[in-house]
Amino acid sequence: MDYLIGTDIGTSGTKSILMNTKGELIAQDLEEYDVLTPHPLWAEQWPDVWLKAVKDSIRKTVAKSKVNPTDIKGIGISGLYGGSGIPVDEKMEPVRPALIWMDRRAAEETEWVKQNVNTNRLREITGNDVVDPYYGYTKVLWIKNHEPENWQRTKLFLPPNNYVIYKLTGKVSIDYSAAGNIGGFYDINKGTWSKEMMDAMGVPVDKMPEKFVDATEIAGLITKEAAQELGVPAGTPVIAGGIDVGAANIGMGVFQPGRYVAAIGSSMNAALVSEEPIKGKGLIVWPYPYKSRQLVYNFSGSATAGAITKWFRDNFGLLEKGVQESGGDNAYVTLGKEAHNVPAGSRGLVVLPYFMGERAPVWNSNAKGLIFGLSLVHTKADIFHAFQEAVCYALRHSIESTGRNLGDYIVIAGGVTNSPDWVQMFADVTGYAVRTPIDDAEANLGDVMLAGLATGTLTVDEVQKWQVLGKKVEPRRAQHEVYNRYYQLYRNLYNDLGDDMKELSELTNIQ
Repeated sequence: MDYLIGTDIGTSGTKSILMNTKGELIAQDLEEYDVLTPHPLWAEQWPDVWLKAVKDSIRKTVAKSKVNPTDIKGIGISGLYGGSGIPVDEKMEPVRPALIWMDRRAAEETEWVKQNVNTNRLREITGNDVVDPYYGYTKVLWIKNHEPENWQRTKLFLPPNNYVIYKLTGKVSIDYSAAGNIGGFYDINKGTWSKEMMDAMGVPVDKMPEKFVDATEIAGLITKEAAQELGVPAGTPVIAGGIDVGAANIGMGVFQPGRYVAAIGSSMNAALVSEEPIKGKGLIVWPYPYKSRQLVYNFSGSATAGAITKWFRDNFGLLEKGVQESGGDNAYVTLGKEAHNVPAGSRGLVVLPYFMGERAPVWNSNAKGLIFGLSLVHTKADIFHAFQEAVCYALRHSIESTGRNLGDYIVIAGGVTNSPDWVQMFADVTGYAVRTPIDDAEANLGDVMLAGLATGTLTVDEVQKWQVLGKKVEPRRAQHEVYNRYYQLYRNLYNDLGDDMKELSELTNIQ
């Protein structure tokens, strides 16, 4: 039996899984860590934290599996959107921590780009409509402007998974999806760096890796030194699975355009795979990990999707948390049970889930959270139910932003799928049937599949036979008709309150 490893470097932890070529999970390991937040709205990480977590999780997974290491045919490594990427010096050592996706410090750089760069050309070249601190290129400009000594020392910017692959194989490259997610430097039409855009922003092209790799192309082979640390043979092939949400789509069996997948955890990444970039809709666009020169990943999604229900639990579910800590049911399960009989529309409540501003498709740092319609008749269960509905409304907004018909079903993955009521709510609000993954291993599963394709251990036909999704949950017509009216109110509330939200930001000096 042949085996493959899938490793995903996440924001708060790195997970590895080992599977056989029948699609059976043999062993797994998770290594956790914290994000560094030295100032408000800053978020960064030293890359050696990621490297250690990768080494530890692979070594422990191999040990747990008890398989013969010589039967491990490949390792796929995906990673979080690493924002700026890791600035490394001539010796390929980190100059400073990477500014990760949630870092918002590049506000001045964002405004500079809007004023000094032809944004029409930026859209034509990169496929992205919006200039925002979310994108990696604005974070690179922040380092250039605010840390000139580090800028001078920096030879290259490497995304997290590509940095780790270099450390394990000695080969420098960047996968197309990670390059595209940097944003303003990447030409999505030509599949290479845009000298025009980089010149316009004063960034030398040689600050970016020269070699591009597809996720089904071997990026390097494990060195003898790394082999001893990982417990796998030297020469084991490694592939770059790209940005983890794209790898998660692969793990859901998406190898053709037209399928829509929403991964919902603390935030939401909801995306449609297509052959051409969807421009003019405020979506974030970058190459898909599979067939990166032919397929693109168009995504949006609430910045605080699952995070708002966690906020509710932590502030208003203290009783439920206490029961959980005493050995009882999970607090979310208890809150869900309490909300089970709440009708569609939560007895006249609408929540706007913009608790930390909002990214695509809203793109408004001033956007605010809102609970609308409160009265003395409402209960905690009603409000929790409305918070769940808000995430569903946000998904519907993202779906409508694609301007496409999404076929007979959409896929929803992540922690929300642990609640059957919530899954049904997603179907009722969006009007689409919903399928969810059988196992919680989306990005890692995609890494395994991509490693199998790159090494010839698996074919697309073989992995598409793996049973990764459960049965469809169909929308209910009566509930969908009710939600159509509530959803329109949801959209109207944001449009009506936009100026008030901006004024509130100015009053509280929070941008």
